[in-house]
Amino acid sequence: MATPEGRRILIIEDEFLVAMLLEDLLSEMGHCVVACIARIDNGMKFADHADLDFAILDVNVGGEQSFPVAEILRRRGIPFIFATGYGAGGVTSEFRNELTLQKPYEPRELERAIEQACARLTD
Repeated sequence: MATPEGRRILIIEDEFLVAMLLEDLLSEMGHCVVACIARIDNGMKFADHADLDFAILDVNVGGEQSFPVAEILRRRGIPFIFATGYGAGGVTSEFRNELTLQKPYEPRELERAIEQACARLTD
């Protein structure tokens, strides 16, 4: 796994401007965004094989939920957080214990959520 200062991150987000903002925030934090994907089927294929350290998943992507991508990441042992404008209430019971990040993104909250999600795997 990369150092906390340089994680390889996957973004699943269908709103172009939100994805750009998130990519900029992550780059400023020293992370490398390996892909920004706006469709669940493409995200599933990428998540299944890509060299990743972390992922940020919008819960609702083009009318589809990102839980299939989360299942792949969980199986591979890759930490992730859900991003949503709806709060934790938009997450199914299977993923209720995963961290959620409220949109719009607050840089400090984003950084804290990444650290917390990654620390969970090492505990």
